[in-house]
Amino acid sequence: MSERDELLLKMYDQLFNDINRHITVVWQAVGAVVGAFAVFALVEKKIISIDLASSIVILLVVWLIAHLYDASYWYNRNLTMIANIERQFLMTSDLRDIHYYFGKHRPVNSMLTHLRIQYALGIGLGTLVLLYHFIDRVLPGFGAPANNFDPARSLPYILVIGATIYLCRLRNIRNKSYSEFLANSPGIDVDTEGINYGVGHGFKTNKKKS
Repeated sequence: MSERDELLLKMYDQLFNDINRHITVVWQAVGAVVGAFAVFALVEKKIISIDLASSIVILLVVWLIAHLYDASYWYNRNLTMIANIERQFLMTSDLRDIHYYFGKHRPVNSMLTHLRIQYALGIGLGTLVLLYHFIDRVLPGFGAPANNFDPARSLPYILVIGATIYLCRLRNIRNKSYSEFLANSPGIDVDTEGINYGVGHGFKTNKKKS
């Protein structure tokens, strides 16, 4: 085995390790978000307000989603590098004999199903908190005199607006980063004639290279 082959195989192992590390970080973020609901016990004891407790949970949900966007990019980028390395060793016949994924890269920075499930959890928890806060703190104030308005009630919603802008920018940056990587490091061209690429590899519909 040449020194180049050794280096590529070591890179191959490390790329998988990086993917596993980012998945672990995401699970830690999920645990932190779920655990954050303990702050509502402090609300019951009147140590902090429900406005602050709701804001803390929203911030943690945003933290989770930001990690998901980042982990998704690292997964797709590393998977592309893994496929490029596999193309150095595998043959066209291996598309059928071993696996077909190395023949074509994922077209866009689509999120892994595993991460989408956690994304749905984060959105669900954030929505639940906002709905509870709205019913408990905002709805009763409808029709009340203007001088009864408490600015603290608006804190969770201000955070949501700012977080939406931040997350949209982060997602766009990560999507552009992946497109840039694909353009600059496409890897060796592989003849994938007769191979169908569909939802199992990030394509919206089955595509067959002609």
